This record gives sequence, C-alpha cells and structure tokens, in this order.
Amino acid sequence: MCLAVLAIAPRPGIELLLVANRDEFHDRPARQAEFWADAPDVVGGRDLSKGGTWLGITRSGRYALLTNYRDPRDVKPDAPSRGLILRDFLLGRQEPRAFLQDLRGRASAFGGFNLVVGDPLGAFWFSNRTNDPRELSRGVHGLSNALLDTPWPKVRKTKERLEALLSNESMSTESISIEAGFGILADAEQAPDSELPDTGVGLEWERILSSPFIRSPQYGTRASTVVLIESAGRVTFAERTFDPSTGASSDAVFEFDRIGGPAR
Repeated sequence: MCLAVLAIAPRPGIELLLVANRDEFHDRPARQAEFWADAPDVVGGRDLSKGGTWLGITRSGRYALLTNYRDPRDVKPDAPSRGLILRDFLLGRQEPRAFLQDLRGRASAFGGFNLVVGDPLGAFWFSNRTNDPRELSRGVHGLSNALLDTPWPKVRKTKERLEALLSNESMSTESISIEAGFGILADAEQAPDSELPDTGVGLEWERILSSPFIRSPQYGTRASTVVLIESAGRVTFAERTFDPSTGASSDAVFEFDRIGGPAR
C-alpha cells in the first residue's frame, strides 16, 4: 500500500471511511480480495509471494493497513515481510495498543513501514521510524511513503477530495458511494516538480510516484480499495484490481454486519 487516507468518525453515521491504493511491481503475484480460506473471518487481498496482506478487515471489525517507508539508503533484502505484521494482527485478539506495544521490540527487523491498526474502539498509527504508537483522533489522516500526514502532493490532494466529499451536506451517509471513493483514487495527474519530495530515488521516479494512481511499465497501482464502516456496524469492503497488460479492471465487493454490531 502506498497511499491511504482515513476519515475517522467524520460525520454522524460513519465510523470509518478509507480510500487506499496499493502500488507494487507488476510481476509480484497477488490474489484479489476475498474471505481467506485459512481464516474465513478475514477479508482482504493476499500477497502470494510471502503470504501477508497490505489491507484487511475481519468480521469483528479489526482492520489493518500498511505502507512502506521510502528510503533507498536503508533497504533490508533479508528482512521478514511487512505484510505478515498485518496478518498477525488480523488473526489475533490483542487490542491495537497492546499489539503495537509488543511490536515495538521487533519492529527494527523489518524494512521501514507505517502501520494502522484499529477495531471498533479506536485506531492507532505506528512506524518503525519513530517506534511510538499514536492514537488517531477524529478527522482525516493521510499516509504515503513517509510519516503520518506528511503533506506530499498526493496525500494532500486525496485528503482534500475526501474531506470535500464528506462535507457535502446534501449527501446522506447512504449516498456516499463506493464509486465516489474509487473516483478519488483514480487521479493519475503527476505533481509539479516544485512540489516533489526528495526521497533519494531520482527526479524521474519522484515524478512517476507523485500521482495518487501510478502508471509505469514495471510498477504501478495494482489495486484500489474503499472501506466504509457505518456507525451501526455495517461494513462495505470494495477492491478494484487492475491488469497492467490490458488495462482491464475487476471489482470484488463484500458487505456484512460487524459481529457485535455498533461500536461501544
């Protein structure tokens, strides 16, 4: 996952609205979102190389997402897969804060990452670049391949568009569609050079990576995901995957009532 914007309790009736793009090399195998055969309470995509995931949610309302922290000077080829952190949280029962406290002691073994874990009681952000868990306050938060709310152009733009969608008073909760979320994520416009960060990958790659939706021959946006959790406990998880060779897309949509119903 390389772009994720979360709205935490942004308006009455909505507990969470998440829009996210997963960017990856085209030749890395992955499975489209589904309820996992070996963990039928979990829905999400699956990395077929290492067995982890980049974004998932359970029927009880536990959710997790991860973005890599971009730093070409600190690459760990033999590090364990970061996607396995999410798998461990989704399959476990620890509350988010306790899970992150336990993770702190082993986080340095992984490549740089940002992690968000949540449940019906709250959500937390953690990065092994700071090693300090932080509870997410009500409002809109954005992540790319730097720390939380670092105002890279794609993060800033996506936050603004999600905030505009949510602030439209003429739209009811029911009329905030999944398709509107996909529309926000489909923006392939690159940022001006004057706004680009310098992360050490060179100007050409900074340009390619600056758009919310990335297109390039070897690397790009493989999937877009929109997650809506309503205050009454209704969950919608929608993933749109893209075939880079044909340009075709495929949707997988899951709707269910969270076990336990509304948040306490």
